[in-house]
Amino acid sequence: MTLNQKRITLFEEDLNKAFDIQRLQIEDESHLHAGHAGAASGGGHFKVTIVAPEFQGLTLVARHRAIYAALHRHIPSEIHALTITAQTPQEANI
Repeated sequence: MTLNQKRITLFEEDLNKAFDIQRLQIEDESHLHAGHAGAASGGGHFKVTIVAPEFQGLTLVARHRAIYAALHRHIPSEIHALTITAQTPQEANI
């Protein structure tokens, strides 16, 4: 298991504590940013796709803030950049 795979497992644990997740996918996109200044610090680039009922009635910014709050202990040491898609089950047709 690579370092970023271990990180993803920890991210999943923290997100599961914060949300009633219906779908979750976390992708390591660090290889797309090799040579980037943030990559040199050790923090990775990740893409999170998450479906949870807690996003109902929240703006896009509020959804992102909720995810950042759930992952706060990993930022910026383990997460340098995060791409987020956050939907309710209805928006994701679940």
